[in-house]
Amino acid sequence: MLLLRARPPTSTHPMQRLDIGKATPYLYPLVPSHHRTSSFSNNLITRPRYSRSFCPVIYQTKCTRSSSITERPWTRLNHRSSFHAKAQAQYPEVTANVEGSVSIVDGLVDFLNESWTQFHATAEAKRLLLEAGFIQLREQDEWDVQPGGRYFFTRNMSCIIAFAVGEKYVAGKGFHVIAAHTDSPCPKLKPVSATSKLGFLTVNVQPYGAGLWHTWFDRDLSVAGRVILKTSDGSLSHKLVKVKRPILRIPTLAIHLDRSVNTDGFKPNLETHFMPVLASQIKADLCCASDENILPPYARKSHHPLLLQVLADELGCDIEEIADFELNVCDTQPSCLGGARNEFIYSGRLDNLASSFCALRALLDTCSHSADLSNASCIRMVSLFDNEEVGSNSAQGAGAPTMFQAMKRITKCLSHRFPEEGVFERAIQKSFLVSADMAHGVHPNYSEKYEDHHQPKLQKGIVVKHNANQRYATNTVTSFLFKEVANINHLPTQDFVVRNDMGCGSTIGPILAAGVGIRTVDCGIPQLSMHSVREMCGVEDVNIAYKHFKAFYQTFSAVDDKLSVDI
Repeated sequence: MLLLRARPPTSTHPMQRLDIGKATPYLYPLVPSHHRTSSFSNNLITRPRYSRSFCPVIYQTKCTRSSSITERPWTRLNHRSSFHAKAQAQYPEVTANVEGSVSIVDGLVDFLNESWTQFHATAEAKRLLLEAGFIQLREQDEWDVQPGGRYFFTRNMSCIIAFAVGEKYVAGKGFHVIAAHTDSPCPKLKPVSATSKLGFLTVNVQPYGAGLWHTWFDRDLSVAGRVILKTSDGSLSHKLVKVKRPILRIPTLAIHLDRSVNTDGFKPNLETHFMPVLASQIKADLCCASDENILPPYARKSHHPLLLQVLADELGCDIEEIADFELNVCDTQPSCLGGARNEFIYSGRLDNLASSFCALRALLDTCSHSADLSNASCIRMVSLFDNEEVGSNSAQGAGAPTMFQAMKRITKCLSHRFPEEGVFERAIQKSFLVSADMAHGVHPNYSEKYEDHHQPKLQKGIVVKHNANQRYATNTVTSFLFKEVANINHLPTQDFVVRNDMGCGSTIGPILAAGVGIRTVDCGIPQLSMHSVREMCGVEDVNIAYKHFKAFYQTFSAVDDKLSVDI
């Protein structure tokens, strides 16, 4: 049982902590037993230095007795500062409506709970676009794109690109793009997933991406993804499936059989220790004794009949109609708000569905009415790619020319009456891309892992990422332009640089920037527990990111027109 010392927190860090100590007669439980999760035990196993690293974050900032429960003191921005007033005076034509108390957090939580996989995220984005009146295109069809029109298309049902054309667009004008990705690290079922051992049915999986795999142990898991159905008349269909109830679990070994785990660390073998348990052998035999003969030939030795039956029940089809599938292992715990004042979001897949949703909502809300595009002369675009977590080198990843092919087709459609030399190339040089991927917020228990002067904090705004070796695509010009949009709209920004003695991650930013030479800035919402089965970020940062992206679509042209570099 985890207990709290009966004394107030003593940390001077802006992220307040409570210390955990050994049991004494004066201690009390952290949470009721029926509310406890396994997350603390996971941290205990991997980082045994209890005195420092084993302190859960429960509250973000100090408050007083007079503070209202709805008040958020960390968001009191000085909107009337002389700096912001000066910036506003420099851009009198900018009228972006990004202030106010509009929150998209509830929508994000719903989006996360619907989007268990990259396929479901794409389907949910498609639903939102259709409801907003966007017209669906297909890459294999001829396009008819018109000024003032709103369109989208999907690729592989895991990549989606949406765009809105300004009514004053003329050939050669640029694209204002926000790009993110739909995939997240997770275990995926192997083509032959059926295994059994010592009376248990287990499932063969392979790790996708660079996950914190120890966090997947002792979680209530299930499967989701897509299925190819083949009916008796030979027709084929593509369906998404999500089994909401927990059907899988990866159990850890008891402490009594691994006494050194807290001192030596938890080091599972991902080939032998990472197979989820599906059922006991005897129960499976009783339930599926007659199903072997009706299975399709490919599945008789490849997958457990019990798993196929679960999928068939979920899809409302016969088990023999399942021709093939692609399934992710998913955590069944719903995304939710957390923290003492609901100031955090706890969820899987925040990296990078939080960025994807903020970008999508910004696009939808800046072209929801005909007047929103009446004075626009550029093309607003959102590009959500798959396979970023494994390098983007796929037909549906950012390494494919999907977005640039779409740009070329759009430019050609809009300039067919007035063909001009280099119209697409000129459009690219007037374009700007925001590569939005989650950022590393400073961790209160591991502050030594961050560069001393670049420690992004939760609830303090979007983070601009820099790297001298071009692991991020940000440069002085792109950073300035993106921050200037924030400045004139009274939005905070932060900067991140990795320590010199640590390696730096990367994003789709450099890939897209190098594709055709489009100006790019890398940025992200700060978060903790990146690539864990359960991540966390700040509520305020989600709203700030949404407002920043919305301001980018509405005001970037005015900012960009004032700066000339290649003259």
